[in-house]
Amino acid sequence: MAQLQYKTHRREEENAAVRGRLLKIGEVARRTGIGIETLRFYERSGLLGRPARTEGGYRLYSAEELLRLEFIKRAQTLGFTLEEIKRIMAESRAGERPCAEVREIVRARLTELDERLKQMRRYRNALARTLQQWDEKKQADGHFCGLIEAAELDAHKPVTRRPERSKK
Repeated sequence: MAQLQYKTHRREEENAAVRGRLLKIGEVARRTGIGIETLRFYERSGLLGRPARTEGGYRLYSAEELLRLEFIKRAQTLGFTLEEIKRIMAESRAGERPCAEVREIVRARLTELDERLKQMRRYRNALARTLQQWDEKKQADGHFCGLIEAAELDAHKPVTRRPERSKK
């Protein structure tokens, strides 16, 4: 708890030091831990606004952009996709409170995770049964490895990709 309070206090100090001052992309990357190419991608995709530029063309980010980046990182940690984050931020900018949508996204994500966990348990159990059979058999002739070639798993490997959700 004390460490969290220290980090929060330190972040507030850093944000106060940055307010009123524009930062170049390298400084933003260092402060946020987000790579320069990722920052450029966020700009191109509309997650970040177009930053001001110096006469030499260097990007200059405001404290507001640092807050956006902190929000993006936090939302990603919670499992939100960049498209979901973009939509949430747009609704917020439009004066709406996207909290109901956020809860629904997380509710759906939990349902997906529960299903994936069930699939993984079935797969794990099938794999354990297969290994037990292999331990009893020890070896089997085959083109490459007879054990693998003769394996009959009764559960499929779980899907690791998240299914696409319809957009509102």
